[in-house]
Amino acid sequence: MGQAVTAAVQADPALSLVARFDRPGATGEGLIPAAEALAACEVVIDFTTPAASAALAREVAGRGVALVLGATGFDADQIAAVAEAARTTAIVRAGNFSLGLNMLMGLVAQAARALPAEAYDIEIFEAHHRRKVDAPSGTALMLGEAAARGRGVSLSQVARHARDGITGERPVQEIGFSVLRGGGIIGEHSVTFAADDEILTLSHSARDRGLFARGALAAARWVAGRPPGEHDMQDVLGFAKDR
Repeated sequence: MGQAVTAAVQADPALSLVARFDRPGATGEGLIPAAEALAACEVVIDFTTPAASAALAREVAGRGVALVLGATGFDADQIAAVAEAARTTAIVRAGNFSLGLNMLMGLVAQAARALPAEAYDIEIFEAHHRRKVDAPSGTALMLGEAAARGRGVSLSQVARHARDGITGERPVQEIGFSVLRGGGIIGEHSVTFAADDEILTLSHSARDRGLFARGALAAARWVAGRPPGEHDMQDVLGFAKDR
């Protein structure tokens, strides 16, 4: 993703890539220390790990530099660190920067709202490359939140992340997750609404990481110069008012 974002910035005449940095001690062509990079830029785009992103949020806070975070798998302490940083800087944190995927989230919420839970079971499937370290993906969880929101329930109360052995009859309202990890799959997500007499599946397939980079640049343009606060792609795309 770092390479994809770099290429996307360099291809956009309205943007300037002023610095690239990595973990402390990392070496590579064009890399500079983080402190120098933060002093030179308006927005930092970060697609690393939750721990690194939370640490970066702490470092960026109060500097007048906005932040775009694309990592997934944050724990409660890391989410709290980003929220604290957002009190003094503008941050966009999203599990997925695809326009199509964010449209899918809206459709899932609408379908979950319209289709009765007593008749339609919801299952979310996601597939990614073998190197992805968290599961379910942040995007799958976003889709689960959209479905739960449509039904007026808390995802934490109805999510089923694994099935094995004698699981018993499926409860009404349950939202199930299944995961595939293998090869070089960039990202596949689908949400199935299964009734006795019909099945509706809404899906999204990522074909090139460039689409996430373009979304991250849209977020960077949107967040630059904004007052402190934490946002997501629904805000960037103007969909937040429908939540």
